[in-house]
Order: sequence, then C-alpha cells, then structure tokens
Amino acid sequence: MRKVWLLMLGSFTLGLDAYVMAGLLPVVADDLGTTVSLAGQMVTVFTLAYAVSAPLVAGLLTGVRPRVLIVAALAVFTLGNGLTALAPGLAVLLAARAVAGVGAGVYSALSTAAAASLAGEVRRGRALALVMGGMSSGTVLGVPLGVLLADHTTWRATMWLVTGLGAVALVGLAVGLPEVPAEPPVPVRARLGALADRKVLPIVGVSFLGAVASLGLYTYLAPVLASSGGVGESEVAPYLWAWGIGGVLGSLLAGPLVDRTGRVVALVTGIVSTLVLAIGVLPLLGAAAYPALVVWGAAGWAFQVPQQHRLLALRAERGTVALALNNSALYLGSAVGSGVAGLALAVGLAPRDLPWAAAVVALAGLILHLSATRGGGLFGLRAGGGLARSSPRP
Repeated sequence: MRKVWLLMLGSFTLGLDAYVMAGLLPVVADDLGTTVSLAGQMVTVFTLAYAVSAPLVAGLLTGVRPRVLIVAALAVFTLGNGLTALAPGLAVLLAARAVAGVGAGVYSALSTAAAASLAGEVRRGRALALVMGGMSSGTVLGVPLGVLLADHTTWRATMWLVTGLGAVALVGLAVGLPEVPAEPPVPVRARLGALADRKVLPIVGVSFLGAVASLGLYTYLAPVLASSGGVGESEVAPYLWAWGIGGVLGSLLAGPLVDRTGRVVALVTGIVSTLVLAIGVLPLLGAAAYPALVVWGAAGWAFQVPQQHRLLALRAERGTVALALNNSALYLGSAVGSGVAGLALAVGLAPRDLPWAAAVVALAGLILHLSATRGGGLFGLRAGGGLARSSPRP
C-alpha cells in the first residue's frame, strides 16, 4: 500500500489543478488583459482535454507498460502546468491548459487501475479510496491554499506550486513505483465496445448524473447559502470547509467499507440515496446547513469508489478503458452541471431552488442505477465480480 501513496500524491496535484483555476479567473483575466468569460475557457479546455484523452489514450496504449505511461502522463501534466505559469497571453494559456488536461486524464485512469493492481483484490477498495482521497484532498485543502497564495503573490505562483507538486510526484513515481502488470492488448473493436457496453454505460451514466448534481451545485454554493440562509460572501468559507471535510472522509472511508462488505451495488444505492436527501434539505436548513454539507460532501466523493470497483469487476479485460470513461463522465458532469446551473440562474431561477433541481438529477441517477441492477437484485455484484447473496453477511 505504500506505493499507492505515491499515486495519491499525483492525484492530490490533479485535484488542486483541476479546481484552483476557477478561483483565479478574475486575476488571470486582469493580468492577461482579457475578460473573465474568455479566461474561463481555460477551465473548459482543460476539462474537454481531460475527458477526451482519458478513454482514447488509455485504450490506444493498452499493452504498454503502465509504469512508463503513468510517469509519462504525469510529466506531460507537469509540463502543461509549467507552461501555464509562463503563458504570456490567452492563446498560449489555452494551449497549456489543454496539455495539462491530456496528462491529467491519462494519469487519472492509469493510476486508478495501477493502485487496484498493486493492492490486490482483497484491499482494492482501500487503494481506490486512497487515489480518490488524493483527488478530493487536493480540491478541499489545496484549492483554498492556492487561492490564498495567489492573493498574496500572483496567480503564477500558484501554478508554480502545482508544477512543483507534480514534479515531486513525478520523481517519486519514477524512482519508487514498481512495475505494474500490463493489460493484454485489446483489439480496437473491443476497446470501442466499452463506449457501447450495456453493463458499463449505466455505471458511467450514474457517475455523470452524480457529478452534474453534486459538483455542479457546489460551484454555486455561495449564492445558494445567501438565498436560503442569508449567509454573506465573507461567511461562506466555513461551509465550504464542511463540504470538503465530508468529501475527504467519505472518499477515504468508502474503500474499507467496500472491502469489508463486498456489496458494491448496495453501497452505491445507499450513497446516492443519501446524496439526494442531503442536497434536497439544503434550502430548508439555511444557515444551519453544516450537517447536510458534511453528508453531501461525503456521499458525493464516496460513491466513486464502489463505482470504480464495479467497472473493474465487470470489465477486467479492458478495465483501464472503462475507468477512463468513468473519469471522463465525472469531469463532463461537473462542467455540464455548472453550465446548466448558471443558465438556470440567468433565466431567473432563484438560487435557493438549485439544490432541489440538483436533487432531482441525483434522483434520476438513483433510478438509472436501480433499473440497471434490477436483474441482479439489489446487492448485485460482489467486490470481486461474483454475484452477491441477497442476505446480509453474518
């Protein structure tokens, strides 16, 4: 498991890089002499590059040694962030974000599969939780620190911090990561088959809808709290930390729970149900929303661990491609959720109503999940890929 911690450091850097730029848009726009809306395209470019590169590159390079690809992907990611810090104008900035997004997408998929392989089937859940915990920790802990650093220096200093963390993880993995068994070469038709696999697509669809609901709503948490509880802009930080702390706890605790119970489908059912309830009660709690935020953060980050477990169990022969497709769904869901929520506010929806709309989307994900697993019973697949019994474990 010690080797998995090296992969977690890379994921921490990815989480920081993926979300810190949104908080830096005004200062980036001012520094480059452009508008916030144009500067915001660097987030779009990063997200799209991530989403496209993850399944495409992971599939095309099936059979190549994963260790080499992981180090190379992190090198590309680090190079892209270094170029971002040096960007003299918007065009170079957008190109640099695309480079970083490609490296991030490939690294995310490969590192998840490598962590599961290194840990073995018995501790696969813990390994997946560590990698996901790195991503959530980078978002929760790294983003506020990155924005604070930018406030006291420049946004470029924050990007150099991301570049430095990436370089440290790169050296650590180049030196300490052992060889990881490569997946056998998969024909092109089989790789593309993951995009239309009737067992894979519902899982990925649930991940997408969960990201639309959870990460999309998180983007507008400040106006939601102001509208439903009178929370001022200067008072939002503790609420963000409550959501973030829940996210870290949820992503780290989900793995041991998967390993201990083995009932991954039942866990997804419970977690997504909890997500629906936690988001739905936010407007009713107003300024007293701390408990709901902790639960929301925990559920929103936790449910990806059993989701990844299910994909590896269902499609072990092309697991990396399936994981990459799932990671793409997360990033696309985040982008779609933020965009649709922003559009809803622009046409007149009250901010306090956003959580109810998000809860409906999460409920749609729950219905899709239950519909897709109905044939296998509520408990569906065990963690190792076999059928679980409907009765609880003793």
